Amino acid sequence: MGVPHMVQSKEMGSPAGHYSHGIAYAGLLYISGQLGRTAHMTEESAGDITAQTRRALESIATVARAAGSDLSKLLKVNLYVTDVAHWQAVNVEYARVLGKHRPARTVIPVGPLHYGALIEIDAIVALDDDPPATG
Repeated sequence: MGVPHMVQSKEMGSPAGHYSHGIAYAGLLYISGQLGRTAHMTEESAGDITAQTRRALESIATVARAAGSDLSKLLKVNLYVTDVAHWQAVNVEYARVLGKHRPARTVIPVGPLHYGALIEIDAIVALDDDPPATG
């Protein structure tokens, strides 16, 4: 089956912790959780749940591209939200970004997230071939 490949997107810089943006193995890409904001953002620049959902999905897309894939090959998505009251806005933005594609999905209410983010998203994406080690 081969060896797992670490996937790092140069567009995103190095992760701050002991993890990679993603791991590719056996035709699948496992993407680490992507927050809706970064440490350097103010509350104003981080935006509301819609902006943070879009930003987290854009990060998922960036990692998928680094491995030679894209959002149309999403298989499974986990959305971690700090407040179930965000559900409607998250769902609207998620549907806008993904269009007709409907991967399997789980929404998990959680406590506070790092940097005060309102949402974190991780995903599993299909790959056509073994991806490059870095992207």
